[in-house]
Amino acid sequence: MQDDKLNIAGKTYSSRLLVGTGKYRDMDETKNAIETSGAEIVTVAIRRTNIGQNPDEPNLLDVISPDKYTILPNTAGCYTARDAVRTCQLARELLDGHELVKLEVLGDQKTLYPNMVDTIEAAELLIKDGFKVMVYTSDDPIIAKRLEEMGCVAVMPLAGLIGSGLGICNPHNIRLIIENARVPILVDAGVGTASDAAIAMELGCDAVLMNTAIAGAKNPLLMASAMKKAIEAGREAFLAGRMPKKAYASASSPIDGTFF
Repeated sequence: MQDDKLNIAGKTYSSRLLVGTGKYRDMDETKNAIETSGAEIVTVAIRRTNIGQNPDEPNLLDVISPDKYTILPNTAGCYTARDAVRTCQLARELLDGHELVKLEVLGDQKTLYPNMVDTIEAAELLIKDGFKVMVYTSDDPIIAKRLEEMGCVAVMPLAGLIGSGLGICNPHNIRLIIENARVPILVDAGVGTASDAAIAMELGCDAVLMNTAIAGAKNPLLMASAMKKAIEAGREAFLAGRMPKKAYASASSPIDGTFF
């Protein structure tokens, strides 16, 4: 397991848990929960979080230093390709040329389901502009493959609606996406508790990104710890290979060939 690393855009990571920074009570809780999770990639909503664009407000980078974490700017809150591209360009300016971004273009405010037409358009523009795009998408295997072939460095199908905690709603589609992929597949959105994260990893996902599941827990630090362990356990179970399911019982200690 020491050599089992996550590789995204040419950089390796020991942790397969990616976390967000929203919905915490304060900066201290944000800092402590992220540290407890063991995450090395931290996603930041540029339209909702100050990382230097507002000099008179607290700067999130004071508690999640780019020297310690890979900062993953995201386009949360964008509903058009144009807004998403502009948001990524702003992030690149604020982060001294940073190219790795998480693209999401939403379809409506009620479901926050991805608008895949604008997502594809934005992905094409960003890739041409030199960005390394990790893309939030529906769980459609055909769309996921197209995003990979366009040049996205990671594809991130939803497990459930953003912030819903519904868990892995369509494991069959997630498995199909994984089987056809040559880039990392990360479940993004829908995870509610540790068992959801473990299931995603047991399906073969390369990593899981979450925010509300930790920040919205009654005890975020304890949930961050649980998620860290769940990701590790799910990955080990996937690599170990589960036993086949059987319709009938099979004794743990077979009696065939034994004498009484």
